[in-house]
Amino acid sequence: MEDEALLDERSLSKLRWRCRRGLLENDLLIERFFETHAASLTVGQARGLGELMDLADNDLLDLLLRRKDLEADAALETRKVLELLRLPQAVLPGI
Repeated sequence: MEDEALLDERSLSKLRWRCRRGLLENDLLIERFFETHAASLTVGQARGLGELMDLADNDLLDLLLRRKDLEADAALETRKVLELLRLPQAVLPGI
């Protein structure tokens, strides 16, 4: 299935560029995600990450810090990627 195929290097590079954010906190969490998951990132996960990148910086940060949750109709792949991106609150105290 195409969604389960690994992302090729060119697509991964484009995705990394698209994930650059205006808030340092978002950039730090996203960079941690890429350090951990880049080698195993699938096409479906990349699509889910792309949907998250459509959000405004503050909305994305609220999701990453569990201040709010995704809309009920969000795609399953988007939900799964969000869980991979999220850190326990204790890792970023004071945010």
